Amino acid sequence: MSVPIEDYALLSDCRTAALVSREGSIDWFCPSRLDGGSVFGALLGDAEQGHWSLRPADPDAVATRAYDDDTFTLVTRWETADGVAEVRDWMPVVEDPTDRTDIIREIVGVRGWVVFRQELRMRFDYARAIPWVRQTGTAAAPEMIAAAGPDALVLRGAPLRSDGRRHTGEVDVGEGERAALTLTWFRSYRPAPEALDLADAADETRRWWHEWAGGIEHAGPHYDAVQRSLLLLRALTNRDTGGIAAAATTSLPEQFGGARNWDYRYVWLRDAALTLEALIDHGFTDEAAHWRDWLLRAVAGDPADVQIMYGMAGERDLVERTLASLPGYAGSAPVRIGNGASLQYQADVVGEVLVTLAAARRAGLAAPRESWSLETALLEHTLTQLDRADNGLWEIRGEPRYFTHSRVMLWAAFDRGVRAIEEHGMPGPVDRWRDARDRLRTEIDERGVRNGCFVQHDGTDEVDASLLLLPQVGYCPPDDARMLATVARIEQTLMRDGLLMRYRTGTGVDGLAGGEHPFLACSFWLVEQYAATGRLEEAHALMDRLCAFRNDVGLLSEEYDVAGRRQVGNTPQAFSHLALVRAADALATAAQRER
Repeated sequence: MSVPIEDYALLSDCRTAALVSREGSIDWFCPSRLDGGSVFGALLGDAEQGHWSLRPADPDAVATRAYDDDTFTLVTRWETADGVAEVRDWMPVVEDPTDRTDIIREIVGVRGWVVFRQELRMRFDYARAIPWVRQTGTAAAPEMIAAAGPDALVLRGAPLRSDGRRHTGEVDVGEGERAALTLTWFRSYRPAPEALDLADAADETRRWWHEWAGGIEHAGPHYDAVQRSLLLLRALTNRDTGGIAAAATTSLPEQFGGARNWDYRYVWLRDAALTLEALIDHGFTDEAAHWRDWLLRAVAGDPADVQIMYGMAGERDLVERTLASLPGYAGSAPVRIGNGASLQYQADVVGEVLVTLAAARRAGLAAPRESWSLETALLEHTLTQLDRADNGLWEIRGEPRYFTHSRVMLWAAFDRGVRAIEEHGMPGPVDRWRDARDRLRTEIDERGVRNGCFVQHDGTDEVDASLLLLPQVGYCPPDDARMLATVARIEQTLMRDGLLMRYRTGTGVDGLAGGEHPFLACSFWLVEQYAATGRLEEAHALMDRLCAFRNDVGLLSEEYDVAGRRQVGNTPQAFSHLALVRAADALATAAQRER
């Protein structure tokens, strides 16, 4: 039986991440990088695909957990018949010249006596390699090294004995006693790194997260949810490269038992741009500068070759393939790595990038010459693509269409280009871009509107939740008559159990079999629309309900199964959390208007 997705908490060092279940099992961990191969893959199978379990030997032990303040240190308090102890799971955020990744599991005795049992199954490279293991320590300083191919782990802190293709051991703690178990990933062709000074590493990590969280600017409602969401967005941002992942996982299904399973561990230009806009709105311009530098490196070359997504360091080769070594979450196959959507044409992406770079300009972020050169090149290339249909925001794998949201984002791209020239004195062909902007508005108003409301694409009466984004980029006011009619139509056709679907999959527009559950970001967009048009009671009620879907440590996945009362899809999901932040901001703005 698969662990519910909402039972997982995230550990992060802002380079990679690990998922820990309520039962104390690390079931997902890609040590080299967020989009690298897994060493613990039980999330997409079972223990045989790799995990590291640490919990009391007492089967009736009861756990409660929370993050330590504004960090990603997970504190799990275990109560047994014989005593109480805490496990502190964390990943050091330290400056270290060696190529390493660490997970620390500290056990602290609180009362009585507690016996912990650990089970370790190491399965490198998405469970395709079982490592050679050798004991290298002493009785006083246990140490074990496991290696396969280019990867190796060194485990320290407690003896482990071989038990077939797993390793097991026990750790006892009494009141006031402490024990530390450490796992360090390193390159197998290099010496094992020295053990960290855990006290110094803990202080440095806590200080790093505290200092970052101290910069959060938010005076509105749902502060705790906003704070944890912004922290999550930071956790998904690589502190070396500046790349921002869409989620920490691959192939968690949109429909349990189905095939809508995708790899989200990459940098979508769209998602990253929207994340940066949320961070800029809350005072984080350094992250904007870091991502802009990443962008300049990633898209270097001919604008015609720009992809909609890249690897965490800007890699372009994201060929989608399936893995037989991982059976899938709850039998949902196939498991995919790579993403075929990287080769799609999604016209909206340039708009999202230029909207974000414009927001950075408004925030006073100094722009290097290369940044404006990139914007100019992207707009000039986009001029040659205006008549091209695309796969849209939802990355449909059916026939390309002239999606209204995509056409509006093209409009937004040229709008920001024109305004950069007119308001900021940037050089460029303002007349040509203004003509393109005006042409797009005329087309959208004629072909993207039917019976008084915006539609999903030309030639249909269907609506799409992405239409809720039109006011956010300034195409029309939230109370535009067409927008209000669109909202009414969305409520009539896309609402399921009080939450929004992205679109009606039954129309076949996406070219995929099966269905999905309500997409959380869409309902947060509806909160924003309600707040902007005076429907405050409905806005607050929907926001409260959505925030209640967060798990016990404040995390959201991509979708939610209302009937099953469980999270669905890849997790934690940047899109859901940045939409939460925007919705909270909209409620704060509405409250100020009411004063």
